[in-house]
Amino acid sequence: MGLVTALGITLAQDAKHPSSYAPVDIHEILAVIMTRMTAAKPGIMKRHLDLLDQRYDLGNRPAQGATMSSGKPLQQGVRVKLPAGMTWDQLAKLTPEQVKERGVFPAGFEPLPHPNHPEGGMLFPKVCH
Repeated sequence: MGLVTALGITLAQDAKHPSSYAPVDIHEILAVIMTRMTAAKPGIMKRHLDLLDQRYDLGNRPAQGATMSSGKPLQQGVRVKLPAGMTWDQLAKLTPEQVKERGVFPAGFEPLPHPNHPEGGMLFPKVCH
């Protein structure tokens, strides 16, 4: 009897709370999904590139004499942007509590969201050679 009651309570709780799991049964045909996602891609890319630009210096400053194994130049310098008016020296003098209180932790060290999270997104980035 206890198992039946526990199962009933669990099912009742599940009905109250939406699930974070994406449905596995797709009701659209592939051509419709492809058309919708292809049309949405430029907006998704712009939104994500804007986020990257807010957090990081994306300028092209290759380090002299340093390349990846494929020959692509390595970039030099710190790329994470600091909050307005903050320098690395000022940040280094603050305690962790002060950084938290003042809200000056560099966003570039926070995790990045998935560019297309609502779709659950597979990413197929443009390959640069």
